[in-house]
Amino acid sequence: MTGFAATLTKECWAALGGSSQALDQVAFESPGGLPSVFAVTDLASATIAAAGLSLAELSYVLSGKQARIRVDRRLSSIWFWASIRPIGWQPLPAWDPIAGDYPTSDGWIRLHTNAPHHRAAVQRVLGLEGDKAAIAQAVGTWSKTALETAIIEAGGCAAEMRSIAEWSEHPQGRAVSREPLAHLATAEPGSLPKWSLDPVRPLAGLRVLDLTRVLAGPVATRFLAGFGAHVLRIDSRDWDEPAIVPETTLGKRCARLDLHTVEDRKVFEQLLSRADVVIHGYRPGALDRLGYSSKVRRQLSPGLVDVSLDAYGWSGPWADRRGFDSLVQMSTGIADFGMKRAQANKPVPLPVQALDHATGYLLAAAAIRGVTRRLQKGCGCDARLSLARTAQTLIAHPLDEAEGPLAPEGLSDRTEDIETTFWGKAQRVLPPVRIDDISMRWETPARPLGSDPAEWF
Repeated sequence: MTGFAATLTKECWAALGGSSQALDQVAFESPGGLPSVFAVTDLASATIAAAGLSLAELSYVLSGKQARIRVDRRLSSIWFWASIRPIGWQPLPAWDPIAGDYPTSDGWIRLHTNAPHHRAAVQRVLGLEGDKAAIAQAVGTWSKTALETAIIEAGGCAAEMRSIAEWSEHPQGRAVSREPLAHLATAEPGSLPKWSLDPVRPLAGLRVLDLTRVLAGPVATRFLAGFGAHVLRIDSRDWDEPAIVPETTLGKRCARLDLHTVEDRKVFEQLLSRADVVIHGYRPGALDRLGYSSKVRRQLSPGLVDVSLDAYGWSGPWADRRGFDSLVQMSTGIADFGMKRAQANKPVPLPVQALDHATGYLLAAAAIRGVTRRLQKGCGCDARLSLARTAQTLIAHPLDEAEGPLAPEGLSDRTEDIETTFWGKAQRVLPPVRIDDISMRWETPARPLGSDPAEWF
């Protein structure tokens, strides 16, 4: 194993409750790494390896045959950026025009304004609707803490830049440091499922209800779909994330429901009652307020594999704070550490949204291990992960020396198949993990949110 990949894989797999003996099945390929002061390529490789280990484990339970896992570090790094390669069309810009890092009177702050209501919150606080230059001028009159607080209280998303030391002393940083990388708990025992699973396509036929948004949750469910899971993504009537939908809806069906209406609640409850796995990215308590607490979910679907994600951890004063990868990088000290090591004059984030992607593969691994446990013992499980806790794992592995660059991407790195998406034809980067005879492929192309009826297929 290369670099920190072995250490990180061992740490991730142990957090998921996996057997250390299985680690001998993993091999890493391709030298080099993404340009970062942190072991981003090794984190990418390790979390994808953990997801691969969970699939190999499930396949072994089904067939009694051990499978070897080969992870390509270079392809893993590329997938942490983007997997789709459009042919004759371009995805929309990833960021809203005013999103980004701004100097304040005493430091730096990041504004996350991709969602219209988050942008509106920033504009209300600053009292203007100007362009980026006007926003910068207004932000410069605020202290970073005061502006972060005001935007959060207004329902927006922002994060002041803290150092690693400041985060470690912050009440939320202390709370996250006490949390496990993956919190796993066995639910009440139930009956053994009547699944007929194929060790070569081990998730085929499983029903996964996807209640997630940008970006970790969709990465997780895309991985599950790649091994046969029937993924049905549910969004509200007014939500969209057009810049990343071509990247993340691969292999899924996408529907819309309004859980504030009686009719749509009935449909949702029917879907949930037939789900084998549910993955949700609501903030703690949000589903409870809609009437779908963990207890209710289990009543509707006994034996459910219930996997949840949040941004800033599951304890502490920020447990219900809105957050995204780029904000967590600012809060936890990643951007500050990068700036200092690079001797730069502005925040230096990770080269990819690594917290999102890494947590996504860990979510997928937790879900698959839950499926294996259900198959063996009949019981469901609960799993919880967070971007902030994943950040803590990465922060523990700064690089003393820069890795050599990854070999540039070429046409040979793409699949031969042409994906006919809603937006046009495309190719995908080759899968980053190979698991002997287990096939990684997607049955349906990427599509817009709300393209399908809210029903299982």
